[in-house]
Amino acid sequence: MTENPTQHIHISDYDYPLPDERIAKYPLAERDTSKLLLYRNGEVKEDTFFNLPNYLPKGALMVFNNTKVIQARLHFHKSTGALIEVFCLEPHTPADYQLSFAQTGSVTWTCLIGNLKKWKEGRLERSIKVGGKELTLTAERLGISGTGHEVRFAWDDNTVSFSEVLDAIGELPIPPYLNRDTEESDLRTYQTVYSKIKGSVAAPTAGPHFTERVLKAIDEKGIERNEVTLHVGAGTFKPVKSEEIAGHTMHAEWIAVKRESIERLIAHGGWCIAVGTTSVRTLESLYYMGVKLAMNPDAQEEDLHVNQWEPYDLPHNEEGLVIVGGKAVTAAEAIGHLLHWLDAAKLDVLHSSTQIIIAPGYTYKIVDKLITNFHQPQSTLLLLVSAFVKGDWRKIYDYALAHDFRFLSYGDSSLLIP
Repeated sequence: MTENPTQHIHISDYDYPLPDERIAKYPLAERDTSKLLLYRNGEVKEDTFFNLPNYLPKGALMVFNNTKVIQARLHFHKSTGALIEVFCLEPHTPADYQLSFAQTGSVTWTCLIGNLKKWKEGRLERSIKVGGKELTLTAERLGISGTGHEVRFAWDDNTVSFSEVLDAIGELPIPPYLNRDTEESDLRTYQTVYSKIKGSVAAPTAGPHFTERVLKAIDEKGIERNEVTLHVGAGTFKPVKSEEIAGHTMHAEWIAVKRESIERLIAHGGWCIAVGTTSVRTLESLYYMGVKLAMNPDAQEEDLHVNQWEPYDLPHNEEGLVIVGGKAVTAAEAIGHLLHWLDAAKLDVLHSSTQIIIAPGYTYKIVDKLITNFHQPQSTLLLLVSAFVKGDWRKIYDYALAHDFRFLSYGDSSLLIP
């Protein structure tokens, strides 16, 4: 296997100065009046977000991530007075998100624990009120689970679901770089207007700029809208601490894609406009899942998981298409394999997971236009953007810094057309 040069990228080459005052702590009251940076064929200009449809081609396919952020932070006080935060990352038992949220009486999740040194053993307990009922909620550590801890939650009412427990006492996990506490307004503003499927611990923040009037204008332009689901994990905020990105491990993220979405991608020749980096990771992962089926049509659902470096290690041609049996697999062919697999399995939804890292050296297979916010220095999201614009990210970020753009989750947006 040839050495992968992408692994030797120095994250320090993707740094830029970001003063705290340029980080948007709150969104604009009118979300679609945010600034829109336009990068097209190396040229940069700007407009206002509600004019976005003017720059998109009629008849294109636009893909959104319909995940919904959950109120994942739970707080307990020990009898000593110590405050323990339990941050729900992903369901453990049952592992399915929807089944987990519907569980009554007890459930087990993989969690991060704040102030762990104060919780060496024993159960945490607190009184809660759900729908007018007084309940007792307990949390018990069961062991280590990956980078987190396996925690069993139990409550003394079998008519109350875990979803209701989180909605009653959970706190929405806004990004740490906002340097403030979660406020009531965040429950509304740190979601997209099209969010549907609960499961994320971070919002797909390209989405909140899309107001109902922008979506209406997109529809009137004849642009087709479709949705996928990727539940954004806490790893989206995980800084790259290693000198080379080979030392950085991507967290696995759960995805779900309906048969209809796969059919629409095929109808559009395997190309689409992605709204946000989470949609990008989902869509580009679909290509590699299809490649796995080209290599093994009998693969099981768990075999379709995309590992972090898999896209770089597979043999490919100059256009980045993977070679299987001496032939390059196109995006349309790869997605076609997914549809055939769904048909054979009599499934309407593809469920899988991905650890894909998209960085310079990666060739995009499905996404040809990207709508995204401005990301943290030295982050994997900035690497993803750099790969998309073929290394021209500094021109974009220098312009944004020089022209009063607001940065990060509650900041302004960009349309990138390489």
